Amino acid sequence: MPGQFNIELKGLRFFAGHGMYEEEYKVGNEFEVDISIDTLAPELHVSSLSQTVDYVAVYRIVQEEFRIRQYYIETCAMQIADKLELQFPQINKIIISIRKLNAPITNFTGSVGVTYTRIAASK
Repeated sequence: MPGQFNIELKGLRFFAGHGMYEEEYKVGNEFEVDISIDTLAPELHVSSLSQTVDYVAVYRIVQEEFRIRQYYIETCAMQIADKLELQFPQINKIIISIRKLNAPITNFTGSVGVTYTRIAASK
């Protein structure tokens, strides 16, 4: 029975102008991203990058998405998932968590965020 890999990138940090308010765009904010990707393992040992998910390419996709202004971090998470599925059709499941580290809420400490899960259709 084939196994499954879970590939994770955790604690990715980006500075971007995501948010509903014009001030969020102008001032920007820090974001932290965690990505978890499930994919089937090959029958034999991994001997080529094409047999797995390249975490460098995953990072670049996320980095590029954070250069594009989004009003909602939910949209950002969904677009990252879209691009990852296109690049890596072997993905079975993606979980993306995005946290805004300095939300513009008076007297608020902590972070706000969203976690998006996408499970691939049967293959």
